[in-house]
This record gives sequence, structure tokens and C-alpha cells, in this order.
Amino acid sequence: MRRVVTIHHIFISDGHNFFGHHGQPPGKHAVRDVEEVECVAGKGLKGDRFFEHKDGYKGQITFFALEVFDELRSALGIDDLSPGSVRRNVIVSGLELNDLVGKEFEVQGVRFFGVEECKPCYWMDVALSDGARDLMTGRGGLRCRILTDGPLRVGKYGVRV
Repeated sequence: MRRVVTIHHIFISDGHNFFGHHGQPPGKHAVRDVEEVECVAGKGLKGDRFFEHKDGYKGQITFFALEVFDELRSALGIDDLSPGSVRRNVIVSGLELNDLVGKEFEVQGVRFFGVEECKPCYWMDVALSDGARDLMTGRGGLRCRILTDGPLRVGKYGVRV
């Protein structure tokens, strides 16, 4: 099945602000909005904090729906909230991410496997605003493994599922 998806943003960060910070304040690593990123099979995104995190890591790349982000921003009453604040790598529209759990799919010639939903944790209330975690439950994005190498770019593309 072929669908069309728009990649609006690609975010990477060289360090963890929340992951591994339980009981501590969040880190201060900036999230960079890039036009292109190199996907490396089994390892992650070059330049990102989870690159080579561990063998078979389920979150080598994460996707998040722009539609959900827009609903979050509206519900939380935060007009100037950046999509990078959800700490997901790829912000897309036109794709039902939960439908990709347990499936292989291809974007721009790069193959991915949808492992599971990115379940929001308590840090979302810190990173965004109180209530964000509840609003994101069941639609927190998609954790994937990268199956083939290749670049991923911002733009409109076909997705093969």
C-alpha cells in the first residue's frame, strides 16, 4: 500500500534531557531542526543522542504526528510551542502512526520497522505543560528500528507499507 506523507521537521540532539534523568532536573541539550539526517541500519540517526545506544534498540528513530502536536498546542494554550519540544525525531503529517506498529514501511528508500508507540512519560508535563502526558496517551508517536541505510529529508514523499 502506498501513502503520501509530509516530513515537516527532523530533530536531533547530542544529549539526553529526560532519558536517564529520573529524580534529577532535566538536561539542557538543544534540539536541532535539520533538513536531512543519515539513517544507519541498526544504529540510529547520525548525530542523535540514541545513535549506537544499544544493539536492537527499539527507538533508533521516532516519528510524531503534526496533527497531534497541533491539538496538543491548542489544548495546552501554548501558541509558541516548538514541535521539537516533544523530543521525537521526525514530525510528519498524513500518516496514522499507530497503524505502523508491528509493520515494515519505507520512506525515501529507507526501510523502518514500527516497534511500538512512544508512550509519553511524566517528563512530557515538564517539557510541555501540565496535562501533556494525558493528552498524548495513545498517540505519543512511533518508535522504530532502522532496517536500511540512507538519508531522510524534509519534504513530501510516498510511503510504502
